[in-house]
Amino acid sequence: MWERMVIIGMCVASLILPAEFPGRMGFLLGNWMMRGAEKYFGLKTVIEDEENLLSYARRNKACIFAFNPHDMLPYAVFAFSPALRRLPGKLGEDGCCLMTSAIFNVPFLRHVYSWVKSLPVDKRTFLGRLKRGESFAFVPGGVQEVILLDPKKPDDVVLFLRNRKGFVKLALSTGSPIVPVFGFNLDGSYGYWFPRHPLIEKFSRTIGFLPLVFWGRWFVPFGIPKPKRIHVVIGPAIDVPIMGDDLAQEVIDKYHSIFLEELEALYERHKHDAGYGERKLRIV
Repeated sequence: MWERMVIIGMCVASLILPAEFPGRMGFLLGNWMMRGAEKYFGLKTVIEDEENLLSYARRNKACIFAFNPHDMLPYAVFAFSPALRRLPGKLGEDGCCLMTSAIFNVPFLRHVYSWVKSLPVDKRTFLGRLKRGESFAFVPGGVQEVILLDPKKPDDVVLFLRNRKGFVKLALSTGSPIVPVFGFNLDGSYGYWFPRHPLIEKFSRTIGFLPLVFWGRWFVPFGIPKPKRIHVVIGPAIDVPIMGDDLAQEVIDKYHSIFLEELEALYERHKHDAGYGERKLRIV
């Protein structure tokens, strides 16, 4: 009985304490975790036009790094951690990943994600960082891409982006450049199972994550991923004008289409080098 009380007490304490607890010590641990992940996955990053990105950093302009795909877990966004400085100049110093807000309501996990400089992907955080000139990465496809995983079609790479236009609207309202990013070799990091039903899909969109069971290395449930060789490619930024809040849908559609075209072109330029030569990218 007392064991249960201890566990419940620890969970309650975790939810009450600030997500950053215990402060500097937690951030040091987070940096250590990121450097360990860098070695574990043999992280390779390719920046197609570093000078292009530096031009925004020099002007203190935030970039939106739109990372794809989500896959089971989009853990490869750790490439944007400020502990690794994979991005040039101020972009690397300000590095941050925006994650589903649901993570920050889970005991213990909320601390770990805070230690590695992650924040909730809500409108307030999104706009706040853009207005302060602080860049970040996020995954526009979201949990819907997990639902679209199909083990019967292993050569399909499916991105749920056709109607994901909210981030484009926020980019236009602040004049923030959008940078297409693709992460190769996330697939196969985990085995998984989840019930396939329209109600489950609707529920997952509501809560921000999909109820499922997954297992990683050594078949440990909810464990660490298998040691895949992660290859992240970062394309040139798409320059976006400042349009304010009164936006015509045609303008949003235009820049959303440009983003999809640039992302697909980025994938095509690097797929052979990453071992994806026979795989087809599908944007739905």
